[in-house]
Amino acid sequence: MENVLLGLTNVLNLINIVAIFAGTAIGLFVGAMPGLSATMAIALLLPLTFGLPPATGISMLASLYLAAMYGGSIAAILIRTPGTPAAAATVLDGYPMAQKGQAGKALGVSLVASLVGGIISSIALLTVAPILGKIALQFGPIELFAVAVLGMTIIGSLSQGSTTKGLLAGAIGVMIAMVGMDPISGAPRFTFGYLQLFSGISFVVALIGLFSIPQAIRLIEKDIKLQKANKITDKMLPTLKELKTMWVTMIRSSFIGIFTGLIPGTGGDTACWFGYNEAKRFSKHKEKFGTGYPEGVAASEAANNAVVGGALIPTLALGIPGSSGTAVLMGGLMVHGIMPGPTLMTEYADVTYTLIWAVMLANFAMFGVGLLFTRVSVSVTKVPNKVLAPIIVILSVIGSFSINNSVFDVGLMFGFGLLGYFMDKIKMPTAPMIVGLILGMMLDNSFNQSMMMSQDDYLVFFKNPIAATLLAIAGLSILQSTPLFGFLRSKLIRGKNP
Repeated sequence: MENVLLGLTNVLNLINIVAIFAGTAIGLFVGAMPGLSATMAIALLLPLTFGLPPATGISMLASLYLAAMYGGSIAAILIRTPGTPAAAATVLDGYPMAQKGQAGKALGVSLVASLVGGIISSIALLTVAPILGKIALQFGPIELFAVAVLGMTIIGSLSQGSTTKGLLAGAIGVMIAMVGMDPISGAPRFTFGYLQLFSGISFVVALIGLFSIPQAIRLIEKDIKLQKANKITDKMLPTLKELKTMWVTMIRSSFIGIFTGLIPGTGGDTACWFGYNEAKRFSKHKEKFGTGYPEGVAASEAANNAVVGGALIPTLALGIPGSSGTAVLMGGLMVHGIMPGPTLMTEYADVTYTLIWAVMLANFAMFGVGLLFTRVSVSVTKVPNKVLAPIIVILSVIGSFSINNSVFDVGLMFGFGLLGYFMDKIKMPTAPMIVGLILGMMLDNSFNQSMMMSQDDYLVFFKNPIAATLLAIAGLSILQSTPLFGFLRSKLIRGKNP
């Protein structure tokens, strides 16, 4: 309770409130711009938080992440192009509402549903994360190694597309994390004689390169001319009578979003479809979905915003990122000298609980800024790709140079950018690679410590009940996503249903 009150006191500090509102405004802008992603924006904003206190900087990034979820619905409703993947299901009913002259109402329903989903998930984060954090206090090096392995395998196995590519991307991330001085022997590893690599590869440089440069190249390649945006002529906020018909849907979708966020590797793009499908399944007016039905907008938006709080639970309590966005947030903690992991809720309680309360406050900031911002969002959606792409590249160069005032880092950033672009072309996800970068050092340190404690006995991981259980879950998560498992499952189902 002392930590909870400490976090509440910190978040009500004037500088933290200003940071939360600033992050919210940036998030709404990024979310409304088709082609931009919240993850890319967080990576670009990381260098700007260097001069801020850790709690302030991380709160700003979390606010951006949350607000971008709602911002994605602006483009989805006005121009039928989701600003973020999490708003894909919002198009189905949001755009038809706009065509009927109800663009304001659709955006208002989206804003209210986002507020409800965000608040419910924030409450879950505030109550569940400390409980998991208390359990995690029992973890030593052996258990931490098992947690790191579990985080790697779950993210890899739940990657979109090929499981093999996901695990390979994670392995590459671990290899990159090994660059620098060995923490045990002090010997240089994979530095190739470059003194700039002796301290390791800057996590922010890698993030900016992997997420920003490929995005800029994609914008130039596509250069899609967006259709004319619908105008907002009606009032935004729905009436109490209209809200009464949707409150059950919003609460249901909020819990769907929380549980979806708890599963590492999933995100708002998955939750929005789950929420939408369940709303349609339980509705008495199934035929109205897809024709401009407000309940469809409420279902998808409540679910994708609730993902934020759900994804932060394993991130803060166990150090396992729930999504690519929370993986970048973990990178933000590392930038400020805070090592993510099970001790985050105790050793850095002031920062962690400030972040939790910041997520709660960001929902109200999103609602207030959203009411003011949405009216002018029509002009924001008109910015062409050929203008956005150079801006992203310039910001990437400035951000990577400002870390160490090093041109070498700029070149390294472009190298990661080309790697990210190549990975995108072969359909290899970058999220597992980011997780590998984050968990790589934790994996290395905990393994070496475990070997020293057990005198090089590899069976120590299986003799420890907690570690053995976590490693078994990790093994099952890999087997479950293999073609052999899918073949056996189909045979079993076919045998039960001849």
